Amino acid sequence: MNPESLIASAAINIGLAIFILTLFSILKKQPSNDPIYFPRRLSESQRQSQSQSPSHRRDENRSALSLRRFLPSVSWISRAFRVSEDEILQTNGLDALIIIRLFKFGIKFFVVCSLVGLLILLPVNYSGDGLTAISHHSLDSFTISNISPGSNRLWVHFSCLWFISLYGVYLLYKEYNEILAKRIQQLLNIRHQPNQFTVLVREIPFCSQHKSRGCCVEKFFSKHHPCAYHSYQILYDGKEFKELLNQAKSIEKRIEDLRRRSVVKKHNQTPLLLNPSKEDSVKLSLYEENLEELHHKIHQLQCEDMLKEKELPVAFVTFKSRLGAALVAQSQQHSNPVLWITDAAPEPRDVSWRNLAIPHRVLPLCNFGVIVAASLLTIFFAIPVTAVQGIAKFEKLKKWFPPAMAVQLIPGLSSIITGYLPSAVLKGFIYIVPFAMLGMAKLAGCISKSKEEIKACNMVFYFLVGNVFFWSLLSGSLIDEIGESFTHPKDFPSHLASAVSAQADFFLTYILTDGLSGFSLEILQPGLLCWDAIKSCTYGRGKEKTPYLYSLPYYRIIPLVSLSVLIGIVYAVVAPLLLPFLIGYFLLGYAVFINQIEDVYETVYETCGQFWPCIHHYILIAIILMQITMIGIFGLKSKPAASISTIPLLVLTLMFNEYCKMRFLPTFNLLSIQNAKEFDELDEKCNQVEFNYENASTAYCPPCLRPLNCMESGSSCTAPLVSSSSF
Repeated sequence: MNPESLIASAAINIGLAIFILTLFSILKKQPSNDPIYFPRRLSESQRQSQSQSPSHRRDENRSALSLRRFLPSVSWISRAFRVSEDEILQTNGLDALIIIRLFKFGIKFFVVCSLVGLLILLPVNYSGDGLTAISHHSLDSFTISNISPGSNRLWVHFSCLWFISLYGVYLLYKEYNEILAKRIQQLLNIRHQPNQFTVLVREIPFCSQHKSRGCCVEKFFSKHHPCAYHSYQILYDGKEFKELLNQAKSIEKRIEDLRRRSVVKKHNQTPLLLNPSKEDSVKLSLYEENLEELHHKIHQLQCEDMLKEKELPVAFVTFKSRLGAALVAQSQQHSNPVLWITDAAPEPRDVSWRNLAIPHRVLPLCNFGVIVAASLLTIFFAIPVTAVQGIAKFEKLKKWFPPAMAVQLIPGLSSIITGYLPSAVLKGFIYIVPFAMLGMAKLAGCISKSKEEIKACNMVFYFLVGNVFFWSLLSGSLIDEIGESFTHPKDFPSHLASAVSAQADFFLTYILTDGLSGFSLEILQPGLLCWDAIKSCTYGRGKEKTPYLYSLPYYRIIPLVSLSVLIGIVYAVVAPLLLPFLIGYFLLGYAVFINQIEDVYETVYETCGQFWPCIHHYILIAIILMQITMIGIFGLKSKPAASISTIPLLVLTLMFNEYCKMRFLPTFNLLSIQNAKEFDELDEKCNQVEFNYENASTAYCPPCLRPLNCMESGSSCTAPLVSSSSF
């Protein structure tokens, strides 16, 4: 890739980012776009039912037609940097804060790395004389490729490698320690949540005497945990319930639309509307009869005799104390380990009810199927990645595909194609990957939505590392050196290792595209804008707009940002010119996602920081890859002493990883006995013990036992129609 292509890529990405952010700052001021850009605030104000809240007063000011509404501004950026961590933690939870801490980690890490790279490594690389031995690339004079083999200048890179590695490990330890402290504090703040008193029990035996599994739960825990056990909630196969509930919700929506339409017609008082209102009244009575019939069917299915036939070997068991629940969740209950399997219960809104119906013995097959599907997707994705590298290596591609030379007939088009197009095409292909992986993760049988997203995070990250990083490296090297590889196959490993520095320009354009264009499109939300415009012009005309409220997509944000961290760490010593661009990447991402977390995305569950161990693992993989890469480069540069001296650093990093697994990871997975006891003692002082476990005993009502929403009151009752513990 030549300098013109890099400049073209930077110019296009910067221009698009400025245009998109300018457009966003204008569209955000339009009250009609509030359901897109303020759905979280609208939803909260609707729940609070406060017509004169501060947010409503802001809306009144914004609704006034003025020139200011159509002028771009950057006030949202300054507002984002004024939001404190405590505010995010209080209003959005620790999981949302972890996203912000990831961006802050990137800023802190790459600022220091940039200083080291620009002040020390860049002058050393630029003053080298190794370019005569290798092919010329646009960034080679600023990379380690410009250092001649055997030069003592490589000891500067060796020293910087040790410093960057140790600094990264220090930051990781500090982050892990601080987030662990915040997790314990957050668990204390939300200690009244039902999941701290509840255990999920699977593979419950069937009682042939009472023809039920519920009595087995009662007998087992009353016998083995008599002081701590309180009650249980058995689960049921709810397929029939779900079908009837969906039909009832559909009819409720139609009834609501008809009632709203009749109110509008009543206010209009137009004679021409009298006949349609009679038709609407007939439809309304018919729908009400159908709804009454569905209610009757649901109540029939919810009787005790019918429920016993649909029992699943799964139950939520509630205890009188957190200590009792923690002891049960962390211990083996039966001599046969595949019976009475216990696990800490997720919070009620996080439960994946669909997956709880999957037999526990089938879960390994589900996991295997998901791994196979993800592997096939990864292999298939190698085709577009190779095609992208073919575009990036346009000069080599012309030799193998002569018709491509026609591109040069249009001035400047070649620079745009080789500079901007490869990273844009790759980003477009990558966009669909997280959604596909989340769909696969939902088939793996996870007990909660958060575990589905954590699993999807892992699959997406390894997919990106395998395809976007390694395969881009390999395919780019094969295209660049394909002739020499065939004529001198023994030199293939050397050519492959040298591709790390040769691909620096491609990854620079990828960071520019992912950061500038990607984050700008994230905040603009063009898909929702188009859908809202279509909806407003068709069937949604005249209807009140509902907020487009979605949960924070951890499975999409964390892996993509972690890949950029990996690219930056691997190239920190190899090509330090890339590092300043990463600082801009993380600064823009920080501002964008503060805005999205505060105004757009909803908090649908709280794991108290269980995503951080994944992020820690990803960053540690990046540091290890950097060290392995430098061991290979030192070897290629005829500096075996530096390669050998890097091995202890690699060993220290692996030992640090094992230490973190022992020191931090267990506390992120479970509530410790010590903390459980302390929380119980605090409840005893506040006289809240009985209230907490009584609340927990009714919190895990299966969806099939919940009555339909009462349309007159608009409230939904979550108390079970039939209490399972009474069987």
